[in-house]
Amino acid sequence: MGMEIENNKMEVIKEEEDSEVTDSEMVRFLRNALQEVGETEFESSTHHYSDLVAVFGNQDGRDTDHVALLVASSRALSRAVTYIDIDRHNSLLSNIFRMSIWNFGENVMDALIDLIKALAASSGKYVEDCLEMLVRNFKPPQNLLNFVSQPHGIAKKEKVQDRVHKALKDIAELMPVSLLYLNGIVVQRMPRMSSKNDFPRKIKDDLQLSEIYVESMLKLERGVLGRFMGNVMLSAVVYRLVELDVEIEWDEILQDDPSKGIFDMEIEDTDEAADYNDDGEVMGADAFADRLDSLMVLTCEHIKSRADEGHLHEVFDTLLLSFKKSILDTHKSKFAQFVMFYACSLDPERCGVRFAVTLADTFVRAGESPTTRMSAVAYLASYLSRARFLPSTLVVSMLKRLVDWCAKYYCKFQDVEEENINPHVHRVFYSGCQAVMYVLCYRMRMMVDVPHLKSLLLDMPLESIFRNSLDPLKVCLPSIVNEFLRQAKAARLFTVSEKFFFNDLLESDLSKTYGGIERLDTFFPFDPCLLRNCDSFIRPHFLYWSIVNKTYDDDGDDNGNSDEDVNEDEGFVDGDGECFHDGDRNLDELDYEVDLDEFENSMNKMSITPRKSLKHMMPARIRPSTSPESL
Repeated sequence: MGMEIENNKMEVIKEEEDSEVTDSEMVRFLRNALQEVGETEFESSTHHYSDLVAVFGNQDGRDTDHVALLVASSRALSRAVTYIDIDRHNSLLSNIFRMSIWNFGENVMDALIDLIKALAASSGKYVEDCLEMLVRNFKPPQNLLNFVSQPHGIAKKEKVQDRVHKALKDIAELMPVSLLYLNGIVVQRMPRMSSKNDFPRKIKDDLQLSEIYVESMLKLERGVLGRFMGNVMLSAVVYRLVELDVEIEWDEILQDDPSKGIFDMEIEDTDEAADYNDDGEVMGADAFADRLDSLMVLTCEHIKSRADEGHLHEVFDTLLLSFKKSILDTHKSKFAQFVMFYACSLDPERCGVRFAVTLADTFVRAGESPTTRMSAVAYLASYLSRARFLPSTLVVSMLKRLVDWCAKYYCKFQDVEEENINPHVHRVFYSGCQAVMYVLCYRMRMMVDVPHLKSLLLDMPLESIFRNSLDPLKVCLPSIVNEFLRQAKAARLFTVSEKFFFNDLLESDLSKTYGGIERLDTFFPFDPCLLRNCDSFIRPHFLYWSIVNKTYDDDGDDNGNSDEDVNEDEGFVDGDGECFHDGDRNLDELDYEVDLDEFENSMNKMSITPRKSLKHMMPARIRPSTSPESL
């Protein structure tokens, strides 16, 4: 192959204006140019080396002459890398490692990638710089951001990513030591988060760069190198999800109305406009939510892909560690936890059970801080209530474990006088009691309709933990207590006094006291996922309050008819008259057999996944994380 070189750029081989130069001649020229440099770059006796540095300093991919020169120079330099010295040719190396292959076509991409691989293989001194260059190309230059969102830009992104990841794999095969550096470089190079005080354009661009970068990170973990890199990539992605999550302030998207109970709130169906600036760009919380939604989708797709490849349990190990490290004690987290929910839904028998057991273990472990224990039981209650895929026996066993712990705790303080109770001192106990009531609000009908589950429920010392001197019915959230007592009365679990009904109060001063500054009394982490695209992964596995079968009739009859569908001798009878003896059926199979078209239509009428603004992704009258379902 040959090429034409302009005399005014590199005077070599021939004096004519246009000269055809062979590859071998080009290699000899570059070797000479490199060798002419003295002990320092400033001692070069010719302009040839300076011209070579300039070639790699020009990142304009529109200049066809420059592109041809860059391809030839890269290919020739790949065959002359042994003549490059890290001290004498620092300017040349700096320009090479700053190259963005996004600016060029496929010919330049391939030539530059070959040069980087040759440099990495030539000397261990260049390995880290080569990895840095490739990882820097995980994301495009700022000037190409708008282009990357277009169809041609998406195709360009795929071409760049494919070449970068193949180069990383090739370098790892040539220089296995590169794997020691790669994790740290990838994590360190993650785009920084913008502040909400930054200009809207900067926020938008930074979030888009972050999304593109995360896409490459997950691609790296799915690839051949993933098994050598441990859990670093996915852990870093989960941490980024949490960072974005906490940037979305509740005050920006919610308005309070404490007169409403958490089981009474409807999500409003509204078409009000989102918060846009003059250029039509989404502003504030909406921009963060939109990008978080995209990253959540990428993460869920990654989890599903790994599950299809038979690696779900490895991924779940990473997610569980990340959950305990990054999510569990982050009380402002509203959405990031749904990656755990989705992973559990893909393998309820192992992942789903393991997550529940981990949360229960954390709650009962005395060595954990009260805040961590309260967070864990809030997650457990929300998870047991919302996950349609869990075996019913798991829900009952976890519920029994909570009840037994609460009963054991009360035994230590049964002599405490009611007027001397300090809710903050016993906050872990109250969080456990509220978790029991919350789960039963969702699952009581399921349990009383199945004879052996009903028997297990009746054997639990519920009355003793709720009616004692610590008086959890007066301390826990009144809205949850009311719903629990209403269903307990209809199911005849125990006699309910009218004094325990609180006239639809959402919360009380006592519940605020035990909830602490984090307001863990109002923390329901698996409330409906209100990110419109991520919700498509969660919704099929999620139990909405609107389809919960309660022990009382919705027309207000609290006398209950929970035994009507039960034949005590034959087992549970479904709506078609079929009898089931298996108490281990998944909850979505057991209790909530509804017309899917009708359910989807009812959900479409509700703004669970609004069309525009995050401000309308939440019910307009609800406190932070206080709604098990906003109906």
